[in-house]
Amino acid sequence: MEQVKLKKRSEMDSKYKWSIEDLFANDELWKEEYIRTKEEIEKVKAYQGKLCQSGKLLYDFLKLQDDLSYHLQRVYVYANQKYHEDTGNSIYQGFSEQAGNLIVAYESAVSFANAEILSMPEEVLFNFVKNTAGLSEYEFALNEILRNKPYTLSGEMEELLALAGDMASSPKTIFSMFNNADIKFPSIRDENGELREITHGSFILFLESPDRRVRKEAFQSLYATYMKNKNTLAAVYSANVKKEAFYAKARKFPSTMAMKLYNSNIPVEVYKNLIETVHEKMSLMHRYVALRKKLMELEELHVYDLYTPIVKDVDIKYSFEEAKELVIKGLAPLGEKYREVLLEGFRDRWIDVYENQGKRSGAYSWGAYGTHPYVLLNYNNSLDNVFTLAHEMGHAMHSYYSNKTQPIIYADYKIFVAEVASTCNEALLMEYMLSRTDDKKQKAYLINHFLEQFRTTLYRQTMFAEFEMLTHEKTQRGEALTAETLSAQYRELVRQYYGEELALDEEISFEWSRIPHFYTPFYVYQYATGYSAAIALSRKILKEGESAVEDYIGKFLSGGNSDYPIELLKKAGVDMGSKEPVRQALDLFEELLDEMEGLMA
Repeated sequence: MEQVKLKKRSEMDSKYKWSIEDLFANDELWKEEYIRTKEEIEKVKAYQGKLCQSGKLLYDFLKLQDDLSYHLQRVYVYANQKYHEDTGNSIYQGFSEQAGNLIVAYESAVSFANAEILSMPEEVLFNFVKNTAGLSEYEFALNEILRNKPYTLSGEMEELLALAGDMASSPKTIFSMFNNADIKFPSIRDENGELREITHGSFILFLESPDRRVRKEAFQSLYATYMKNKNTLAAVYSANVKKEAFYAKARKFPSTMAMKLYNSNIPVEVYKNLIETVHEKMSLMHRYVALRKKLMELEELHVYDLYTPIVKDVDIKYSFEEAKELVIKGLAPLGEKYREVLLEGFRDRWIDVYENQGKRSGAYSWGAYGTHPYVLLNYNNSLDNVFTLAHEMGHAMHSYYSNKTQPIIYADYKIFVAEVASTCNEALLMEYMLSRTDDKKQKAYLINHFLEQFRTTLYRQTMFAEFEMLTHEKTQRGEALTAETLSAQYRELVRQYYGEELALDEEISFEWSRIPHFYTPFYVYQYATGYSAAIALSRKILKEGESAVEDYIGKFLSGGNSDYPIELLKKAGVDMGSKEPVRQALDLFEELLDEMEGLMA
């Protein structure tokens, strides 16, 4: 039987490709802007040693930074999105590397600035702010520089660290090339006997299959590929952890975690509170695993049984057109203006929809200031992908409102709040879909999907966060990170989080080796905190209506980086400095679990 193969990029219908030409109509225009930007970076040198001389010089330098940031974003985003269209394309591999080098050159060129600003007495700095036209716009940003004073090095040392940036990115680059361009998974026969290639995009589809043989073969085949490379992947991961530990030590932070959280002014306690609160409610996940095992009528529940729907005889598939219509209706509580922008995104091809050969796995939203945001999908008609569309458009809308409202210096919101808008969209969509059906099986199917969101976003991402915390602590203590120690640590966490009802397949011990987010340390916890905040916000929007929407869009989505993340969320009505939002989310998980048990009794 002939194997079903992915299309090449050139074979994809243009209406399902993002409008990358809105950034640059062609590669030649990109090259011209790359060259111009590279030349403009040289202008930065004229300000070195002069920022303390006058408010006007400081203002002119900051405006030059903004201008360079605008062009760098355009150059970098275009290069990397073209690369992500087909990671095997050597031309765009080169573009991506050039753009990355340009970022390093820029960071090196401006690395003197913070040290110079910090060298002047604060009263002089704020006298500049008070008496220089236009400089007040930068007051929050200048206060941020002052907040970082204890961890800012001399101008010479900052330049040295900036110059090391390209080298320091090597572990992440190596993993990305391995995971997206070089790795090849086997093919297996699907439920219909057709030979299909396992890809990053198709893997979850295989795990959702009602045919247990398909699930097991896909699971074992994918992980066998990673396990063959376990020592290399452990070395790459360890190199990334050591790199971050070096930067933390160089800047005199007590730990890598403290360094990474300090950027957004997030107390370390927020991270640890998340893990502690989830541990308090670990029994709920064990209960859910036991329910899944019972409803699936299995003697042993394996990891490859966790993703397939537990409600039988309900096969819900949605075309991309149907998914868009559902998302529009589900997000109606956010108002007509929000809907109009959403429709603009669908109409004007903000989205790259389907998987093709070499395309980057997963999904994301990204863009450059002054241009609409972009969304990368690998859409496959599943219910999960409908929610992925809502999720990524949440990111896109957050970027749209931030860019529209804030100057470039404050437009790029912090990672801590990045997952809130996306997950709030998912929660609103789920409420809509649940309200539109009285069918017992379909309702149970949707509740199961909601429960899975809690499992994969709140529990699983917290487990990832705990794994990161523990492995970075090991490195800080001087302990080696090997394939064996990493796998043993990961296996123990899976056992703790899922409980005794889950049979621990050997393969799951190596899941750490395939998680791209581990190369952006202490990122994933924000999926869990963001999910908790989003549940609280979605409830507030549905309960309070227009006033809550005004706070959400006007104060949060439009806030960008004009205030600290915790403060922006407070303005929208959620206090992430406490354990309460996580507890509330877990209470909802318990309510859904109760309802699911009742429906399936």
